[in-house]
Amino acid sequence: MIKNSIKILLVFICVSFTIKSIKTTPYVFKKVDYFPEMPLPKANPITNEGVELGRFLFYDTLLSVDTSISCASCHQQQYAFADNQSFSQGVLKTNLNRNTMPLFNLAWYRSLFWDGRATTVEEQVFFPVRAHDEMGLNWTEVEKRIKSSPFYKPLFKKAFGNQKIDSVLIAKSIAQFERTLISVDSKYDRVLNGLDYFTPEEYEGYGLVNDQTKGGCLHCHITDGNGLGTNLSFSNNGLDKISIDSGLYHSTNNFKDIGKFKVPSLRNLGFTAPYMHDGRFSSLEEVLDFYSEGVQSNSNIDSKMTFAHQGGNHLTEDEKHKIILFLNTMNDTVFVNNKNFSNPFTN
Repeated sequence: MIKNSIKILLVFICVSFTIKSIKTTPYVFKKVDYFPEMPLPKANPITNEGVELGRFLFYDTLLSVDTSISCASCHQQQYAFADNQSFSQGVLKTNLNRNTMPLFNLAWYRSLFWDGRATTVEEQVFFPVRAHDEMGLNWTEVEKRIKSSPFYKPLFKKAFGNQKIDSVLIAKSIAQFERTLISVDSKYDRVLNGLDYFTPEEYEGYGLVNDQTKGGCLHCHITDGNGLGTNLSFSNNGLDKISIDSGLYHSTNNFKDIGKFKVPSLRNLGFTAPYMHDGRFSSLEEVLDFYSEGVQSNSNIDSKMTFAHQGGNHLTEDEKHKIILFLNTMNDTVFVNNKNFSNPFTN
């Protein structure tokens, strides 16, 4: 009994010493009054040390099978962490199946990817690394490479103490960095904060976007109730009568989800062309032409698109022009130039 008590006491002392020896600094997120409350994960508290580690991993080609690409190869800061291509290319140098989504304000997202296959930022990290046509590396090899790296050992120690370096810890650190990619410094944000004003035409564009008889964008792309620019949901917006890409159905196996895709944010559209899951539209003008005249009614089309039966919302050229002027107020040049998000290996 005494021996067991001594063993328990020694374990408690060792654990206490380990916990006390890890001195991490909680990452302080900028408070945004017009965003929903940020749902931070209890299992992965965001720290400055974890973010620093995740930033290095995000930009490191060590995570691809032939060390030719990193996460940042397809998610480039100058394009709001998209890549300005209809389809990215991975290690096989062949086109991937869908357009690369930008990365910002992910901390609020309930699901990720066009088809919602990941429900957390941490889970999202696993997919591109192991996909044979993207980074093409199995996670056992990832762990082996990171564990044997004299560069990463002290960074993991600094961020996570004596925790075993494994795929979960690697994903957690990258997710910590990705959660800090917050875009809230556009003209639109300055207007919401009372620091700037829309021009008359920008304000008219804002009105058209939120007018259900005109743009009708507000149901999916929220710009008045909160500032995310998306309802975080999925929608079939009438791109095709018959969907070649099954979209959300890929994750749910629900036939009603065929042709539904994640609703992207209206933020940073000036950096993230081309548009839609297959990058079919190269400009905002083409996007508005589609919503004006090219909507294809189908069995799964979003019920909120009340103008689908008439092929679109029939915007005038002047209305399209003003909508684009407003959308451009949501471009965040501070975000795409923020040195805290740039490649740490070159800075």
